Amino acid sequence: MVDLDWKTRRMETPEISVKQQPPAPASATSAYEQYLRIPELSRLWAARDFPDWRPSLSSSRLQGLEITFRFVSIALSDPRPYADRREWTRRLETLAARQLEIIAALCEDEDASEGVLSRDRSSSEVWKIPGSTPMVNRTSEASLLPRLAVWERSEAVASKIHPFTLGLGEPNLDGKPNLEYDLICRPAELHTLKRTPFDGKGLKNHENKPLFNVHQILESWIFTGRQLLQRIGARVSAQEWSAASADCWLLERIWKLLAEAEDLHMLMDPDDFLRLKSQLAISADSGFCFRSASLMEFMKASKDLRRLVPTVLGVEVDPNGGPRVQEAAMRLFRRRGAGEEAKVHLLQGFQAVEAAVKRFFFAYRQLVAAVMGNLEASGNRLVGLPPSCSADALAQVFLEPPYFPSLDAAKTFVGDFWQHELAGGAAGSRTGQ
Repeated sequence: MVDLDWKTRRMETPEISVKQQPPAPASATSAYEQYLRIPELSRLWAARDFPDWRPSLSSSRLQGLEITFRFVSIALSDPRPYADRREWTRRLETLAARQLEIIAALCEDEDASEGVLSRDRSSSEVWKIPGSTPMVNRTSEASLLPRLAVWERSEAVASKIHPFTLGLGEPNLDGKPNLEYDLICRPAELHTLKRTPFDGKGLKNHENKPLFNVHQILESWIFTGRQLLQRIGARVSAQEWSAASADCWLLERIWKLLAEAEDLHMLMDPDDFLRLKSQLAISADSGFCFRSASLMEFMKASKDLRRLVPTVLGVEVDPNGGPRVQEAAMRLFRRRGAGEEAKVHLLQGFQAVEAAVKRFFFAYRQLVAAVMGNLEASGNRLVGLPPSCSADALAQVFLEPPYFPSLDAAKTFVGDFWQHELAGGAAGSRTGQ
């Protein structure tokens, strides 16, 4: 039998020398942000001019969804006969549905009173069912979704995007709380940012708008994810384990959503996209995503969830490098007391976020190889090295040790315990026979 209270044994973490990916040059980051109009978007994300609505997260989640509605219109209006409209439609339907699921989960976590605002610039309808009280339904006047619903090309798409909880136009027959979409999302202002700095300058390439919209959606959700990380930290400090755990699983879903949005690059025409790449002077390296300062900060903050593990376990890190945190994790996994299951759920959520982060960057590397060619993904063209000496920036992400080494070691030892326990039981059974 293996004793769980190891004092002398310790899981040795391999020493791996990892060269940290340096941030992109300031000029490249600035060009990326100017292309996507991030400064103007940031002002919309940070807007707090609706005093009766004080959620812990900004309106960027709704703006990412609204940009998706705009993207549907662009994809279905594409005049190129070789554009894959069928797959664009399917993918954008799915992307909108994923965003709605996350938005609904985030809204459920906020008080209903925070989501109701006095009506302004939104039309209302009163629905009366015999024998019941009248129900008020507020309809967005600025969102593109109601317009998509009456356009022949997009009618089928809009019908599959369920807008009920967002105040976008369906009958509110159940009397659910209304979210004043126009006041919070500000679609009219958002759509003034739909033009890239290259529009009107002779850049005749239909892939410019899809690229622009994909990355505006990404940046909107990255902003939401960074705010969610701040809320996780606050909830851990307040020992709200269940709420922090729920936020971790939402954070994992946001990372998966980012990967799903990135996959839209696969639908871009190869010739048009590679021509656009040259027109925009996108450097030939797999680290194009590293130009996004917000993505890099989001990744770093997601990794820094490891700093919360000692707080969750109720121990301090041993300054001498002892396995104090690891042993506390083993005790929790094997002998958790009443009410401590929420802590286990939270620790599982931490590691789920780690898996989602690494999955995102692995998928991004494969995406670059598929869209631009494997030479781009390996970074060889940039540094002039043979394949055996690749300086792949994205590969550095996978050479990092586990974000949560104490949890990793604790699970290894618990697995070792059960292997010996069950093996010993089987041996005793055979001896008894």
